[in-house]
Amino acid sequence: MPLDLKRISAGQGDKLIDPRDIFNALPNKPWPRLRLEQGEVLKAWFDRRPERDLVIKQNTGGGKTAVGLLAAQSSLNEGVGPAAYLVPDTYLVQQVLDEAARLGLATTTDPRSAEYRSGAAILVATFHKVVNGRSSFGLVGQARSIPLNTVVVDDAHAALAAATHQFTATIPAGHVAYTRLLALFRDDLTAQNYRNAMALLEGDRSTPMRIPFWAWSMRHQEVTDILRQYGDDDSLLSLFFPWPLIADHVRLAMATISHRNIEIRTPCPPIDMIPAFAQARRRIYLTATLADDGILVTELGADPASVRRPITPGRAADLGDRLILAPLALNPSLHEDAVRELARSFADGDPDGDGRAEAEPVNVVVLVPSDRAAGAWSSYADHTLHVTDMKPVIDRLVAGEHVGVVVLVNKYDGVDLPKSACELLVIDGVPTPLDTYEQREAGALAGSRTYRARTVQRLEQGMGRGIRDAEDHCAVLLLGHDLALSLVDPADRDLFSPATRAQIDLSQEIAEQITGEGLDAVRQALQVFLGRDAEWKALSSRATASVEYDRDGHVSAVAVARRKAWDLAAAGDPAGAFTLLRNAVDGVDAVERGWRLEEVAAYQHEISPDGAQATLRAARGMNRSVLMPAAPLQPKAVKGPAAQGEMASAFLTEQFENATALQLSVGATLNDIAWDPDRTEAAEEGFRRLGELLGFVSTRPEKEFGTGPDNHWAMSPTTHAVIELKTGVTRPDPELIKDEVNQLSGSLNWDIEHNPDATVRVPVLVHPGVHEHREASPPPNTRVITPEDLDRLKGSVRAFAQEISLEQGWARPATVTAALTKHNLIGSTIIQRHSRPPEPPLLKDSIRELTPGTESGQQASQLIEAANSSGSSRPSAVRGRADPTTTAWPPSGSHPSSSGGADG
Repeated sequence: MPLDLKRISAGQGDKLIDPRDIFNALPNKPWPRLRLEQGEVLKAWFDRRPERDLVIKQNTGGGKTAVGLLAAQSSLNEGVGPAAYLVPDTYLVQQVLDEAARLGLATTTDPRSAEYRSGAAILVATFHKVVNGRSSFGLVGQARSIPLNTVVVDDAHAALAAATHQFTATIPAGHVAYTRLLALFRDDLTAQNYRNAMALLEGDRSTPMRIPFWAWSMRHQEVTDILRQYGDDDSLLSLFFPWPLIADHVRLAMATISHRNIEIRTPCPPIDMIPAFAQARRRIYLTATLADDGILVTELGADPASVRRPITPGRAADLGDRLILAPLALNPSLHEDAVRELARSFADGDPDGDGRAEAEPVNVVVLVPSDRAAGAWSSYADHTLHVTDMKPVIDRLVAGEHVGVVVLVNKYDGVDLPKSACELLVIDGVPTPLDTYEQREAGALAGSRTYRARTVQRLEQGMGRGIRDAEDHCAVLLLGHDLALSLVDPADRDLFSPATRAQIDLSQEIAEQITGEGLDAVRQALQVFLGRDAEWKALSSRATASVEYDRDGHVSAVAVARRKAWDLAAAGDPAGAFTLLRNAVDGVDAVERGWRLEEVAAYQHEISPDGAQATLRAARGMNRSVLMPAAPLQPKAVKGPAAQGEMASAFLTEQFENATALQLSVGATLNDIAWDPDRTEAAEEGFRRLGELLGFVSTRPEKEFGTGPDNHWAMSPTTHAVIELKTGVTRPDPELIKDEVNQLSGSLNWDIEHNPDATVRVPVLVHPGVHEHREASPPPNTRVITPEDLDRLKGSVRAFAQEISLEQGWARPATVTAALTKHNLIGSTIIQRHSRPPEPPLLKDSIRELTPGTESGQQASQLIEAANSSGSSRPSAVRGRADPTTTAWPPSGSHPSSSGGADG
């Protein structure tokens, strides 16, 4: 029998435990020596390895996988095993296995294997293999479990999302448990927001709502009885796996409901339910970008003191070379499709865009957040891929094949695209939350530093896909107004990692030379970069040579308090939880403070229901997205500006320091007002911001008080626009139906009741259709903003923004007033010039019970076609009651136009 030398060991006592020594002793090293940065972090980790929670931060492409594997092997050799290397998804499992094979380290994917249990091999698995309610590693109280002493969590930011998901029970609409819970809390939801509650009950689209914590707490036993009937039924996996983790904490859980599902989760995941993870002696978190390190504390119970001291290399120069540009920041008037054409031409070897290939073609990778966003690339892309089908094409890219333009849907991390696999990366938006709770949270935190930090973190993750080591290079184009703002806004730039920020600063020097130019200037800059111009390479190396990592982990006092408060409440001390968290939230901005006070109030309710309602009223004053108190807030009368131009100028001057930021912000606001059923909340908020930009007193009564219109513009001391948005309507025949116009009538009456001093009220529907249904009777003087009208309004606003951007015109009220007037954006003309009256029903709606195929039916059809094509139709029905306090619209001196009129 031939000898197997691999089975010979020098003995347990002679095993190497320093990870650098382990690498040096490998018989078939894939490279001669560790990179300097790898050696530095491994030494620092080895010196601090007795600490239970250690964060290792390295730039994308810094060799984190090898670092994590060597740290795990070091722990095994030291006897701190078994050890597991956990990744966010199955795609990455194979990448880690391949890296371990190159290093010559033993691995397994089976936690029950003898190799894993004995410490002879590192387990490589997904994070949710360990952390789930049916984990083979065992739960608290179970006699049999699989041990785990060292755990490496790769792509920690993505693992955190997986952790939250594993502790969230989701019940889809249509399931009997959903129906029973909706019925149980019907009255409570109706008191919060009547319109949304009715939409839920009727199965229509709705904005996510939280079931009030006081109602949930009072009925938590009934909820438990409902859920436990289905919690052990594996036909509903979204409840089956999380249920054992939250079953003991239903009373303190948060329930968020939408037309899609009900999501039930606790304020912080009860990670102690998974002893294998919670009690592991060593937990190592690998990350490239984690702007908010505090989520390691709140989500995984990490030690704040250790997390505040991340392990990093001595310098941040281990990053590949990047040119980072946002074409819309250079010239806000550029069209996004022109950028897509640019990407296509570089992929075709036609960098100057003249239609002739005269250069080496490059692979272009495009990151988009959704299938809807991918649709805009359909005529430019060679492949549109999802995580389930992308591997074959990614393998071709990595192998050096020219593939062309590859669009990846919602895959901003965990994809390595070295060298020629991706030389031009386009990021076309960042993912928006899909979970019901996260949608509500995103709406509540919009504009806060926390929200911006999350956006920047996702953006930086995406930007790292094309550089896998210091020798790589990749040009990055950010598409869209929101992403362009991240390069222009100093507060956003500060949220990037130091090395990325240095590359952005250098790229901005290039940008300053081509600001205001067209795409030809962008093409030229890309050609210089991709041609590896020697002068650029020298400038780039110098820009990052002395950059250091941020030595401090960003763990806020609120993050620490949230985790401690949850642990106290779960242990039966809600009073301690309330006091601890209440004292911690004062240090954050008002938007986030209001949001956190809702969490405070939920703990407080367990000891003082009246006090909790007082806290919630204070929270509602800071953030209108939090729960409505049990005794609803009463609307106060609003009064529009006497001088719109002065008010607009004051607002714009306070908000914007430069013209580029102003135009990008206006563009982002207008982009939010889209005909998209999944973005109705963004559209309503966009309309509110638009009103502010134009100098109106702009509010969202339905969101703020649970009643009233979607949007309300007080355009002058006496003139109000009462606006209902139907941007989510997807009916094939989008008529103005009875429910919609009745809703507008109700909102008009709301304004009469709460703003009696107004004398002119304009009822407005933002709607894809203009014809009334035969049963609908819109209020008198109703106006409809159709897609064509909305495009015209957006054009007017963009022209206004461009005009006042010249020589800081936004700071001069007279200039702003003149521009508002010129572009028909003053209160007396804006609606009239950018809308139209509703049209009577098409004649076919008045023909009843004609038998198809009969002579009379055929004659009727011919008559209908002829009448409709000539504009003939039956007289409109009487439309609702007249408002005796409302002056006819348009007011005297305006210029009515049924088609919206000219655009100045």
